[in-house]
Amino acid sequence: MLRCCKCTQAQALSLITANQRKFLTYFASSAKAESDLSDGFSLQEQFISLKEEQMIANEINPTLLRRKYNKGHWDNAIVLYREMEKLKWNEENTKTMQRFEFHVFGKNTDHLPDTHVLDLSEDGYIKPHIDSVKFCGPLVSGISLLSDSVMRFQLDEQNYADILLPRLSLYVMSNDIRYLYTHEILPNPATLLDCNILRTRRITLMKRSKVS
Repeated sequence: MLRCCKCTQAQALSLITANQRKFLTYFASSAKAESDLSDGFSLQEQFISLKEEQMIANEINPTLLRRKYNKGHWDNAIVLYREMEKLKWNEENTKTMQRFEFHVFGKNTDHLPDTHVLDLSEDGYIKPHIDSVKFCGPLVSGISLLSDSVMRFQLDEQNYADILLPRLSLYVMSNDIRYLYTHEILPNPATLLDCNILRTRRITLMKRSKVS
């Protein structure tokens, strides 16, 4: 775990970059929250390379950049975002998506075929919510592009956890973290372990299992 006290923004980002391959950077408010996090959340750092990130961005930006950021989402969960569903990718990006799917689902093909692409403005954020069980099953996963961010999981006022999602990483939510804890992307600037984490534009590639 990365620990830093009253450090400057530059020091915080430098420390996080230096340690991110070895540690899951997080804060848990209670033993229960830490236990549930261990049981229901995994993170693979540097799952994709900068080159793969650029190739993905090159394919989706022509569509995303033609759209304005929406101020609100249909379920009131997201502020300043644009999104798209993508089924077909070019040859190189298809290989990355196949690796993504295999890492999360293994040989199980019981997952939604489309990749949900969510583009969050630097000034945007995602409010606390639980993904509807009407639309997706027990696994929710995402790859973070372009920026680090801080995700919060919260069961109640006493039980919550804040986690650094580094750029290029892949996360998977399951069990109580998926079904009982709300999750959110904190607004700028997010604070984690007394360090300010400034998020820029962030794109998430999301894959979910089907409803059982």
